Amino acid sequence: MSLLSTPVIADTLARLFSRFVNPAPKPGVRFADITADTTQVRIPTRHGDTAATVYRPDGVPDGVYVNIHGGGFVVGHREQDDPWCRFLAARANVVVVNADYLLAPEHRFPTAVEQLYDVVAWAGSAERDWPGARLCVGGQSAGGNLSAAVSRLSLTRGGPPIALQVLHYAPLDLVTATGQKRSPRGAQAIMKPWMGEVFDTAYIPDRQRRRDPLASPAWGDNADDIAGIAPGLIIACEYDRLRDEAAAYAKSLDTVGALVDYVEVPDVDHGYNIMSDATEVTRGMYELIAGRVRDAVA
Repeated sequence: MSLLSTPVIADTLARLFSRFVNPAPKPGVRFADITADTTQVRIPTRHGDTAATVYRPDGVPDGVYVNIHGGGFVVGHREQDDPWCRFLAARANVVVVNADYLLAPEHRFPTAVEQLYDVVAWAGSAERDWPGARLCVGGQSAGGNLSAAVSRLSLTRGGPPIALQVLHYAPLDLVTATGQKRSPRGAQAIMKPWMGEVFDTAYIPDRQRRRDPLASPAWGDNADDIAGIAPGLIIACEYDRLRDEAAAYAKSLDTVGALVDYVEVPDVDHGYNIMSDATEVTRGMYELIAGRVRDAVA
């Protein structure tokens, strides 16, 4: 454990990272040819209202998908997922609710989980002007972790029922240090050990609390009692340090009959669909996810 695991240092670095880092999607993965009707809304939650962009497909939607952006639990740029949200609304014929949430270190675990659970309950309500009973949730990176947590809360609290959880290169074990997670690319992997130390400490400074199933669903025996959880589509990247925990959680879902598919994207690393111009790979994965969402809300 280094000085980066000291909360005051990690918090300072997390704030700097949040302030200065906003990687807009590369031109090759913006999919400007795909359009969607959007509106801005404020969603009430127990932790205050949060902003969201609602994407609507042409015609009558078949369901709703709550998208949770990534950013290491400390960065808040939901517009980064705009290309994906447009793509999904158009290809899966669903309303996409792309929501903000409260960020660490000012708001630590489990604030974001609770807030996003309220967002998902709002999106799935019969009061909405879309079929909320056909509800999916998903995210990439930290957004995938939070999607898994919301799905776990849905299981333990008896709803709202979720038809599909999409976990896209998600960190699912915050107990194991990032430096102990291996990548075929070694030191060239996108996820550096210092990143995990800073982000995990800013989000959950108490290392014992990282064992919570809502924080680390793939760690230890945390997945031993997930029978009945929302079906999951788990997507990992070949070169990502987080690949093994994604595979482990997929195996746990499969054990209880809740695995829709486990997909490992070859020759790419963490954040490939934002930080690279891997146009065809990204389009192919987006089509695959959209197909699974279509099936889930059919």
